[in-house]
Amino acid sequence: MARLKDIVVDSLHPARLARFWASALEEYEVRPYDADEIERLAALGLTPETDPAVALDGEGPTIFFQTTDAPKTVRNRVHLDIATLDRAREIERLEGLGARIRDEHDDFTVMLDPESNEFCVVEVDADRLADLARRNAGRG
Repeated sequence: MARLKDIVVDSLHPARLARFWASALEEYEVRPYDADEIERLAALGLTPETDPAVALDGEGPTIFFQTTDAPKTVRNRVHLDIATLDRAREIERLEGLGARIRDEHDDFTVMLDPESNEFCVVEVDADRLADLARRNAGRG
């Protein structure tokens, strides 16, 4: 039996995309850099801003953003769905962070993150949102 460990997203600029998703997902934050990690990066001629693999830690699986040289050209085969109590307000907030709407549907909105990766915004009621939070907390 296998268990989900991490989610890995190819990115042209991992630090920037990680900051977007840390702002988009309330239970996630960019993994802090300690002095040893900053020193390790510096020895490679890198900084946290140019780190080729940036991690987001939160209540669910760790999300890594890793460097790729290839820009996104086709639709994602896998995408994230995020739940909210107020879809319109959440879409407005995400647009303020740099996302944009790709298309609207009755039950969800497909958006694009700053590197054009698709994700969906789904409105749920308070009980369902609380249930999702409990389930995610059990995965940490």
